[in-house]
Amino acid sequence: MSRLFDPDSPPDERTDAAFMAAAISFGRRGLGTTAPNPAVGCVIVRDGCIVGRGATQPGGRPHAETEAIRDAGEKARGGTLYVSLEPCSHHGVTPPCAEAIIVAGLRRVVSAIEDPDRRVAGRGHAKLVEAGISLRVGVGAREARRLTLGHILRVTEGRPMVTLKLAETADGFAAGGQRDQRLMITGQAANGRVQVMRAMHDAIMVGVGTVLADDPLLTVRADGLAGRRPLRVVLDTHLRTPVHSRLALTARDRKTLIFAGDKADASKEIDLMGAGIEIVRIGLHDSGHVDLLQALQTLGARGVTRVLSEGGPVVAGALIAQGLADEVVLFTSPRPFARRGVEALARDARALLADPVRYSRLAESHAGVDKCRCFERIV
Repeated sequence: MSRLFDPDSPPDERTDAAFMAAAISFGRRGLGTTAPNPAVGCVIVRDGCIVGRGATQPGGRPHAETEAIRDAGEKARGGTLYVSLEPCSHHGVTPPCAEAIIVAGLRRVVSAIEDPDRRVAGRGHAKLVEAGISLRVGVGAREARRLTLGHILRVTEGRPMVTLKLAETADGFAAGGQRDQRLMITGQAANGRVQVMRAMHDAIMVGVGTVLADDPLLTVRADGLAGRRPLRVVLDTHLRTPVHSRLALTARDRKTLIFAGDKADASKEIDLMGAGIEIVRIGLHDSGHVDLLQALQTLGARGVTRVLSEGGPVVAGALIAQGLADEVVLFTSPRPFARRGVEALARDARALLADPVRYSRLAESHAGVDKCRCFERIV
C-alpha cells in the first residue's frame, strides 16, 4: 500500500484538504440514492494511507462513517477520519456515528461542516471532543456544502435543492414556433451528461408546457444507471397532461406526480389517476400557476432532497425569480436558430442570472461542441 503523505509529519492544511477532497468525491457517488438522508463521504487514514472508505448507502443507511470503520477494521484504531458532514449524535434507525467513531478508537476527526439538523447541530462534534478525540472543522466546507445542499435546505427551509438545466441555441432560443417547437439543440456528449445529472437527483420536474411540446419520458437512460428511477414531477395547474402521453402510459412502472391547482377539472384528475399518476392539489402563485415553493416543500416533506428541473422557459424564469434555482446548468449550442423562436430565458431572468449579487459562476466547460456553464445561487 503506497503512502500518499509522510506519516511522520504532523497533519497540515494541504494533507487535510487532499483527504477531505477524497471523502467528498466518494460521497458524491451516492447523490440520487440516499434520500431522505444526505449523501456523505468518509475516508479513514492511518500512517499516511487510506485504510477505509465509506459512503451513505442507498436509502440513507448505513451511514458513511460506519461503512468506513467497517472497511478499515482494526486499522481504524489510532487513525484520522475525514467526513464531509458532522457525524450524527442521535439514536435513530441506527446508533450514532459519533459513538461508533469513539468505539473504533480513532484519535482525530476532520469534519467539513456542521449538520444543521436540529437533532445534531454540533452535538456530534461535541461528543467527539468530550471523548478526547482531536477535532478540526471547516476543511473543504464549500464543496461539502454543495454536496449536502439538498439536506441543508430540507432541514432549514423545508424544501429540496433545485438544479435548473437549460439548453439554448447560440442565439438564445429553447424552442421554435408553433410548427417546429421541438429543437434538437445539444449534441450526444451534452445529452449524456444530462442523463448523469438525472441519476444524481431524487426527482425530475417539468412544466406541462414541456409535456405538451416534447412528450418526454424523464427517465435515466445511460449504461450502468438504468436502476436509477427518480420521481417524475409535472407542474400542471389545469391538468392538461394528456392521458395518452408517455408519462401517463408509463406511470404504473415509474412513479409520477402532478401538482395541480385547486380548481383543476375533477374528471381529468380521475382519468390521470386511473393511469397511475398521483395528483396533489396545491395553491396558486400570484402568476396564476401552481405555487413552486409549496410544491417543493411538499416534495421535501416526502423526503426528496434534490430536484432537477428540466422545465421550459416559464418554469425556469419562475425558479430564478423566486430564488429557488440553487444551481443553474446552461448548455449552449454553437449553432444559431437563425429565426424567431421561444427564448430559453426571458430578459429579466437572464439579468438575474448575470447579477453577481444573486449568482456566481462555478465553472465553464464543454460537452462535445456545446458550451456548459454552471451557476450557483449566492446565499
